[in-house]
Amino acid sequence: MTKFEALGLQKSLLDAVSDMGFETPSEVQEKAIPILLSGEVDLVALAQTGTGKTAAFGFPLIQKIDSNSRTTQGLILSPTRELCLQITNEVQLYAKYEKNINVVAIYGGASITDQARQIKRGAQIVVATPGRMKDMIGRGLVDISKIDYCILDEADEMLNMGFYEDIKDILSNTPKEKSTWLFSATMPAEVSVIAKKFMHSPQEITVGTKNSGATTVQHEYYVVGGRDRYPALKRLADAHPDIFSVVFCRTKRDTQKVAENLIEDGYNAGALHGDLSQNQRDLVMNAFRKKQIQLLVATDVAARGIDVDDITHVINYQLPDEIETYTHRSGRTGRAGKSGISMVIVTRSEMRKIQAIEKKVQQKFINKNIPTGPEICEIQLYHLVNKIKDTKINKDVENYLPAINDVLQGIDRDQLIKKIVSVEFTRFSNYYNKTKDLNSGDSRDRGERGEKGDRRRDREDSSASSSNGSVRYFINVGEKDGYDWMSLKDFIRDTAALGREDIFKVDVKDSFSFFNSEAEVTDQILTTFTEFKVDGRFVNVEVSNSPGGGGGSRRSGGGGGGKDKGRRRDKDRGGKYSKGFSKSSSKDSGKKRSKRRSDFF
Repeated sequence: MTKFEALGLQKSLLDAVSDMGFETPSEVQEKAIPILLSGEVDLVALAQTGTGKTAAFGFPLIQKIDSNSRTTQGLILSPTRELCLQITNEVQLYAKYEKNINVVAIYGGASITDQARQIKRGAQIVVATPGRMKDMIGRGLVDISKIDYCILDEADEMLNMGFYEDIKDILSNTPKEKSTWLFSATMPAEVSVIAKKFMHSPQEITVGTKNSGATTVQHEYYVVGGRDRYPALKRLADAHPDIFSVVFCRTKRDTQKVAENLIEDGYNAGALHGDLSQNQRDLVMNAFRKKQIQLLVATDVAARGIDVDDITHVINYQLPDEIETYTHRSGRTGRAGKSGISMVIVTRSEMRKIQAIEKKVQQKFINKNIPTGPEICEIQLYHLVNKIKDTKINKDVENYLPAINDVLQGIDRDQLIKKIVSVEFTRFSNYYNKTKDLNSGDSRDRGERGEKGDRRRDREDSSASSSNGSVRYFINVGEKDGYDWMSLKDFIRDTAALGREDIFKVDVKDSFSFFNSEAEVTDQILTTFTEFKVDGRFVNVEVSNSPGGGGGSRRSGGGGGGKDKGRRRDKDRGGKYSKGFSKSSSKDSGKKRSKRRSDFF
C-alpha cells in the first residue's frame, strides 16, 4: 500500500496526517497529490463524495502557500455553508504545524463585517460559498486578483444549485495564470464548460468510472402504491432498528410534512430544508451528528454539505429529477471505506427512472419487498432479546430485589422470560398483525427486460415470486462483531465452502443478521455451523421462522448499523397506535422523542 510519505508531502503535513490517524491515502489522494505537487497544473478530479477529496487538494495547497505573505493566495469555492465550514476546519487541521497560515470561511448567514475583518488581518486561504464571495467582491471587501490557486469543490453541486453565473463572475476576477483544481462527483455539460473556459489543458483523474456511483453502496428499490409511500418508509425504518439515515424528499413542503409525521409517530426525526433559519439548521445538524436524530428528512439543496461518515442508509422517499442528484444522495452513505445502502421507494410508473439511473451510475439495483408485519416482528424480537442480553446490570437494583422477588414468586424462568419479552413485543405485534402487505402486486420482473445471461439475477427473480426456492436463516453475529452486508456474505460463503452466488439477501443488524440460500445447500450450511466457533465464541445458524426475513427479492446485502434508535410508536390510518421497541441512543438513553421538537423546525 502507498503511504503518505511516498506522495511528496513535507514533514509538517505528515505530522498532521499522523495526528489525524490517517495511514493509507485514498485513491483520489494517491492520484491527485503527486500531480498537484509536481508543478503548476490545472486538474479535473472526478470522485464520489466521501472519498477524501478535501485532503487531496488541501495538503498540496498548504504546501504551496507562502506563509510569510499575508496576501490571499488560495480560494476554495464550495456549494453550501456546511461544506464551507467543514473544509475550513479540515484545512486548519492539515495546517496545524504550519506557522502563520490563516484560513477564513466566507458564507451567508453570518456577519459580513466580521468576515471582512478576518480577511483584512491576512488570510492566505479563503473558503467561500459563491453567493457570499460575489457579494464581498462587489463591495470591495476581498481581493482575489492575485491568487495562485483556485479550487472548485463539488463543482457539479454548485452548478446544480444555480451558481453558474456567480462562478463565472468570481473567476473573471482572478488572474489568468493561476492554477485551477476542479473536484466533482460527476461531469455534466456545465462542468465541462467551466473546465474548457477557465482551465488550461487540465490533467484529468477519475476514481472509479466517470459518473458512476460508489462501489461501497448497495442500491435497492421497493415498489409500492402511491398512497403507501409513507407506511413503507416506516416499515423500512422498523426493519432496521439501528438505522441512521438521511431521507430525501423533492420539496420543502414534503420534507416538513414527512418529518412532522415521523415525529408524531414517535421516531427520532428532524427536517432540514431551505425555509429554516441558520440557527435552526445548526440545531438539526448538531442533533443528527449526536445521533439524537436518526431519520434526517432533507431536501437535496439543504443536504449538500452533510459530512457524517457513519450514515447507514440513504432513503429516497421520492426520486430526484436529475440523475446526478441521485449520485450525490447515495454518496452520503458508504463513506470512508464503510459500506452503505441506498433505498428507493418507487411506484410502478417510476420504474423507467430506476433503469435510467442504473445506466448512469453503472450499478444494478436490487428489487426488494417491503418487509411484512411478521418479518418486522421477528427482527424486533431478536433485537429486544439482544438488548436485554447486552444491558449492564445497575447495582442499585440490588436494593429492590427482595421486594421484586416477592412479586415474581411462583413464576418459573420460562414464564418470566416470556412475560419480559411480551411487555414490549405485544404492542409491536398487535399493530403489525393487522397491517396489509404494502408491496405492489403489479411490479414487473426486471429480469425479463433484456438482461439475458445474468444467471444470478434470473435465479433470484424466480425466488422473488415465491419463498419455496430459498431458505431464510438467522445468525447470531452482526455489526457489533465487525460485519457489514459484504463481509458477512463472504464469511458465510467461505466458511461453508459455497459458491459465489449461493448466499443472498444478507440483512445485517446490530448483533444478529439474516441471510438466504437455495434449499439444496441448507444441510451444508447447518452442518458447517454446528458447534462452530470464532475466537472461542459459538456462531450459531438456524432456519428463520419468517421465510421472507426482510422481504428481499433479489441478491441482497441489507441491514446495517448506525447507532441506537429510541422507542417509537406506529400509527395506522385509523389512528391506532402501537409502540415499538429498539435500543436508545447511548447519550440519550431513556429520553424518548415522541413529542414534537419545535426548535428543529
